[in-house]
Amino acid sequence: MTGEGLLLFIMDSKKLFSGKVDNYIRYRPSYPAEAIDFLYDKNGIKKESVIADAGSGPGNFTVHLLEKGTIVYAVEPNDHMRETAEKTLTSYENFHSINGSGECTGLDSKSVDFIVSAQAFHWFDRGKAKKEFKRILKENGKVILLWNRRLTTGKEFMARYESFLADNIENYVERATHRKIKDDDFSDFFKDGNYEKAVFPNKKMISFEEIKGLFLSLSYSPRPGHETYEPLIEKLRELFEKCETDNRVPFYYDTNIYTGEL
Repeated sequence: MTGEGLLLFIMDSKKLFSGKVDNYIRYRPSYPAEAIDFLYDKNGIKKESVIADAGSGPGNFTVHLLEKGTIVYAVEPNDHMRETAEKTLTSYENFHSINGSGECTGLDSKSVDFIVSAQAFHWFDRGKAKKEFKRILKENGKVILLWNRRLTTGKEFMARYESFLADNIENYVERATHRKIKDDDFSDFFKDGNYEKAVFPNKKMISFEEIKGLFLSLSYSPRPGHETYEPLIEKLRELFEKCETDNRVPFYYDTNIYTGEL
C-alpha cells in the first residue's frame, strides 16, 4: 500500500464504526476474568499504574481496568465511540477521555506505565504508533495488545459463519484487517523481537439476536437500508437455524494477549 493509500485507510478507519456503536457495545464479546486477572497478577499491572488505552472505542475493555481501580487515559478518535464511553464510564473517577489516536495520543511524554490496545492495533500505522508509544511510555514501560480472535475452523457453526462472511462480504479477506496481523508482525514491533503471548479460551452461547448484533457491529457489515442488508440477515437466520439447539449456538473466541517493551 502506498503512503497516500495508507493515510487514506487510516483516516477512513476512524469513521468505519460510526453508526455501529450500539451493536458494538451490546454484542461484541467481553474478556474472560482469567485474562484480566493475568494482566494484574502475572503481567505487571498494578492498581496504581497509569494506563493509556489506545483505540479504546466505547470502553468495552477500558471498564475492566477501571473496575480494578486503575487510572486510565482512554484514547479514541471516533467521536461517537468516545462520547459513548464518556457517558457510560463517567462514574469512574480514574477515567480520562482523550480525543486522540494510536499515532497521536495527545498525552505527555513519559506519562504512562502501560499502553494497552484491545481490538484496535490492526488499525494503526504501526511505525507512527511505535514512535508515539515510545514517547509516552515511562522507562521500562510495556505495551499490551489484545484481541478476541474468532475461531474459524474446528467448530461447525464457526466454520459455517466464516464461510457466510467470505461468500457474502465483498473483499472480505482484505477488509478483515485483524486477520492480517501475524506473530512476525509482533516480532517487528516489540524491542529486539521479544514478547510474551498468552491465550485464554472465550466461549459464549448466543441467540439469533446476539449473532445478528455481532454481525452488524463489524466494520464491513451493511447498514440498515443498504440493498444487501435484508438478504444477508435472512441468510444469517437460515445459518443459525441449521445449527441452533434450544435457540442458542456456541460461539468461540481465543483471547490473545501480547506483551513486550519497545
